[in-house]
Amino acid sequence: MNYVKLHEWNLSYSEAVSLQNELKQKLIHKSVGKIPELVAGVDISFPSKYVGLCVIVILDKQSNVIDYVQYSDKIDFPYIPGLLSFREGPLFLKTLKKLKTKPELFFFDGQGIAHPRGLGLAAHMGLFLQIPTIGIAKSKLFGTFNEPERTKGNWSALFGRENKIIGAVLRTRTNTKPVFVSPGHMIDVISSVRITLAFTKTFKIPEPTRRAHILTQKLKPSLDDKKL
Repeated sequence: MNYVKLHEWNLSYSEAVSLQNELKQKLIHKSVGKIPELVAGVDISFPSKYVGLCVIVILDKQSNVIDYVQYSDKIDFPYIPGLLSFREGPLFLKTLKKLKTKPELFFFDGQGIAHPRGLGLAAHMGLFLQIPTIGIAKSKLFGTFNEPERTKGNWSALFGRENKIIGAVLRTRTNTKPVFVSPGHMIDVISSVRITLAFTKTFKIPEPTRRAHILTQKLKPSLDDKKL
């Protein structure tokens, strides 16, 4: 699958922060009317300190797995909170090149705009993809919220600076801790919630990222620094 070549990756800390502030101005947030026929789930894991593994899984509306790809490689960018997309992004894009099936939307295990500088992994990669992206996280990185009602489907707004809504705290299962949903690119908060619920079945985590995570966990033990 092709993508827009947006920028280079060999950046210093200050250059990466400056680029985040520049790129967030390019994000578009708009309503997505229909539930996509095909979506992708992305999970990135680290079998060891300098080895990354990315899995992209394609699901249909019924959450059947249609296709998946995997790729592992050495990771050069260090772990720096707030700059995870610079560590994980290059690996995702290399994995994306192997993907033959083009989805209508990507779910990422990570943040969208619910990020200190408004550019988490889902938002950053959305600018490369130029199709809708959603970030799904099990914990809050940034923002304030009130706890949503405890039944499935209820949600409360996640607020950023100046009380701007940057995501949703969504109850995907009754009496279970919520997930943090934030739009990445080319989708708004309301549409992100609606589509996330459409792809959430029995489990707390939406099927696209849940299936991708299962695969990364199965593949991780077979990878180590010596094999790359």
